Formats: sequence, C-alpha cells, structure tokens
Amino acid sequence: MIRRLAAMAVLTALLAGCTPPKPEAKAPEAPPAVTVTAAQPGYKPAKSATLEAVRKRGYVACGVHAGLPGFALKDARGAWRGFDVDICRAVAVATLGDADKVRFTVIDAQDRFGGLQKGQLDLLSRNTSQTFARAAGLGLTFPVITYYDGQGFLAPRAMGLTSAEELGGARVCVQEGTASAGNLEDYFRVRGMKYRAVMAASEEQARALYEAENCDVFTADISALAASRSLLANPNGHVILPDVISKEPLGPVVRRDDPVWAEIVRWTVYATLLGEELGLSASTVEQARETATDPETRRLLGVEGDLGALLGLKPDWAFQVIRQVGAYHEVFRRDLGQDSALRLDRGLNALWNAPAPGLMYAPPMR
Repeated sequence: MIRRLAAMAVLTALLAGCTPPKPEAKAPEAPPAVTVTAAQPGYKPAKSATLEAVRKRGYVACGVHAGLPGFALKDARGAWRGFDVDICRAVAVATLGDADKVRFTVIDAQDRFGGLQKGQLDLLSRNTSQTFARAAGLGLTFPVITYYDGQGFLAPRAMGLTSAEELGGARVCVQEGTASAGNLEDYFRVRGMKYRAVMAASEEQARALYEAENCDVFTADISALAASRSLLANPNGHVILPDVISKEPLGPVVRRDDPVWAEIVRWTVYATLLGEELGLSASTVEQARETATDPETRRLLGVEGDLGALLGLKPDWAFQVIRQVGAYHEVFRRDLGQDSALRLDRGLNALWNAPAPGLMYAPPMR
C-alpha cells in the first residue's frame, strides 16, 4: 500500500512538471501622454465674436473709473495710468499685440454694467467687486480676481480711533449705488449701532464731503480709501482703521455670451501671475525666451507648443504681455505698491508661494 501511494505521488509530480506555467498577468499599459496643442489633427480653434470684433475695429473698448489714483487716472500728459488700465492694456497686447490699442470710456458707478450689456464695451475694468447677484443676475461674467480687497473706514488721525467699533452715532460718507452702502448698513445693524449715512454721488464728492468735515469718517474699499487719502491736503493726518468689514474681490467683467473671450481675459491675467512666479519681468523676458530651459517657461513664452492658438491667439501672446505691460509684481508695484502714491502692501495679493503667502494662484501653463 505504501509503495502504491509513493508511486502515485511520483506520477502526480511528473504530470505537474509537464503542465505549462500560467502566464503572469501584465498591468495595462498607461496611455501615452497627450500634449494639447491647437495643431492636433481635426482640432478647430474656438471662436470668439468679441475677439473678431476687436480685431476688425483695431482696438479694445474698455470701461474704467473717471479718476481713481492707482487704478485709473489720466497723467499730466493726458495718458491713462493705473492698475485697472494696465489690465486693459494687457488684453490689448494679448489680442492685438500692442498695449496702446485700447480706447478708454469713463463709466460711473451707478451704471457700470450698462455699457457691457449693450455691447458698447468689450471689457469693464473698474475696481468692481464680484458678488452673487452681479455674477448670476446681470448676464455677465467675472473671469478672474485681480485684487483681493475689503471695505474699511478712513478717519482723521486727530479723532484717536482704534476700531470701527467706536463709530456708534457717527456720520459716515459713502457713495450711493455701490456695494459699500449695503455693507455699511449690514455692519451697523448687526452690531445694534446707530449711524447717519452722508450719501455722495461719486467717490470724488464723498472725499470732498469728508475733507470738509461734513462727515466723521469715509467708507469704501480700502484700496479706494488709500487712493482718496493720497489726494487729501494732508494725507498723513488721516488713517485707515484696521477693521475690514467685507470681502471685495475685484476684477474685470465681460459678457457671459462669449466664454472664449472670458478665457482670453482670464489667461491674460494668469500670464502676468505666472510671469512673476517664474521669475520673469519686462526687462528679462526677452533673454528668457532665448535661454530658458524650464518647460513651463518655454510654453508660457511660446517657445514650445502652440497653446495660444487654442484661444485664437498668436504663439507669443503671453511673452508680449509681459514684455509690454509687465509681470504682476511689476504692475502692482508701480500702480499700487512702493512706487506709487498709495504704497499698499501685497497682503492677500501676494503669490501663493511667497514668503508671506497670499491668494494669487495661477493654473499651470500646459
């Protein structure tokens, strides 16, 4: 019996040795990486009616503030200068290749969206906050935030105020027809404080009323208060209180019916942010275009790929934006920062990866 079992075991082992081994399962191969360019077979670049109209007429129609230092103001020679103005110029570069191909139209606060809705403007760049009602109810789009702001209060230094919590019973100058008036009402109502609104038809009038002491404090976006303070007879005699009573994400506005145009405006701003992030400037971008080895820098500057064609733009559109207008840090510094009368800190408007991180974050160029 033992011999028979041993023989069967040997036979089983021999048969197992004759059975071919099962092939090992192979992991599925990953699909090859796809580089998205407008040159792919069968790809048709998206169309923008606004872009076609801009190229046909030869300029970008841009709505701006009548005169807000740092954002939009004519200089002594009659040329427009400022942060919002530079956004318009950057879009002109991206679409027409020339920062000077812009026509500026002064837009007041009460009807700032009418020109867009009627097709009279291609772009509104007028220190305008994105809100739910504006984004959802006007047929317009806010493509990108260019400046993170908030509402505050400007007060005479002599009053010795340290907080807006001390403003019970105060007379407050505010521009009518703006989000600032609604924010002001909310702030005092929530705290059970009384105040008297001194309404003004414009920021200029509100500033004049404040300087003439027809109100105790002046409320607006903090950047606008800094601009107004720079125009007072004695700027150092006035302080912006530390309280920030609202969120005011500022940026350009376009019509909702042309999503490709919205992408052009969005990526024009992103190009300036990526320029800063990649260490580029108006004075170094030409050399970088010749010597850069970093793939993202080369894609941004149009050396590799043809990403611009996806929006109907030339390969060097972003290169030209940075060369003619500057990277974001250059625009900020000259219009709002240390080289301007406002001398605003970057704060929330610093890059996401800055030593003191901010909120500015551009998607990758790929």
